[in-house]
Amino acid sequence: MSLTVVGSVALDTVETPAGKNEEGLGGAATYFALAAANYAHVHLIGIVGDDFPEEHVRLLEEKGIDLEGLERAAGATFRWAGRYHDDVNVRDTLDTQLNVFEQFHPKLPAAASEAAYLFLGNIHPSLQLEVLEQTRARFVGLDTMNLWIDIALDDLKAVLRRVDAVIINDSEVKELTGEGNLIRGARAVKALGPRIVVVKKGEHGCLLFGEDGVFAAPAYPLDTVVDPTGAGDTFAGGFMGYLAQQEAVDNASLRRAVVHGSVVASFTCEAFGPDRLAQIDERAIAARYRAFQELAAF
Repeated sequence: MSLTVVGSVALDTVETPAGKNEEGLGGAATYFALAAANYAHVHLIGIVGDDFPEEHVRLLEEKGIDLEGLERAAGATFRWAGRYHDDVNVRDTLDTQLNVFEQFHPKLPAAASEAAYLFLGNIHPSLQLEVLEQTRARFVGLDTMNLWIDIALDDLKAVLRRVDAVIINDSEVKELTGEGNLIRGARAVKALGPRIVVVKKGEHGCLLFGEDGVFAAPAYPLDTVVDPTGAGDTFAGGFMGYLAQQEAVDNASLRRAVVHGSVVASFTCEAFGPDRLAQIDERAIAARYRAFQELAAF
C-alpha cells in the first residue's frame, strides 16, 4: 500500500552535547519518509533549492522513496540551525531560513494523489488544505505546531475537521484546547474532528486516544542520545507506515503502530541527522520491536 507525505526537506546544522553536524540532511518529510519506507511505498512531496546535494537525493532514491513530487527551484534550500542543552529535551533554535520553502505550494503527481494513506507534515494549515483538495486518500494523518495554533487557528481547525488522526505533543494539546489535563485535552481535540489523537511526550513516551479507549506506550530507553532532531517525524513515519502496510486502522493495529513509531524513532536519536535511520532495515526494526515487547510486558 502506498503512502504520501507532504512537508519540509531541509539542511540542518545541529549542536548537541555529542558534537556538531553542519548542514546535514533534515526536514520533517525526510525523516518521515525514511522511516515509513521500511513499511510501504512512499511518495515524498516537498521543495529544495538548486544547492541541495545530490548525495541526499541518491540516499532517498536508494531507500525506494518516490521523488517525483520533490520540486527543485532556483535558490537556496530551507535551512534550520539549533542547539540542544545537556538535557536534550531542551533546545534553542539559532536560525531559520525558509528560502525556497517560503514559496512552496504542494503539487501532487497522479500516483501521490491516489495513495490510500496521506500524512500532512508540519506546514501552514492553508497549504495542508490545498493538499486535501488534491488527494483521494482514505486515511489522513496530520502534524502541527504551536506557531499555527497562534497565527492560523481557523485554518488549522478547518484541517482538523477533515483528517482521521493527529499526532501532536503535550504542550500543543494544552495550547490548542486550553485544558491542563491531557485526557480532557485529547477529548477536546477529538471534538474538533479527528477520531484518533496521538499525544507525544518525548522521552516519556506517548498516549493514543482512539475509538476504543486510551493506550499508553513508553519511549524506547537509550543510554546515549546523540541527536533527537526529527524523532517526532520519524515516529509519525513509523506509525503511518505500519498502518499502510497492514491496510488496517483497528484498535490493535493502532496500538502496534504506536510501538513501531517509538521503535524507529529510537534509532534516529542514535546518530546525527537521519544517518542511523538510513541504515536500518526490517530485521533491525523487528529485533527492537521484540525488545520493546519485553520491556513493556508485565
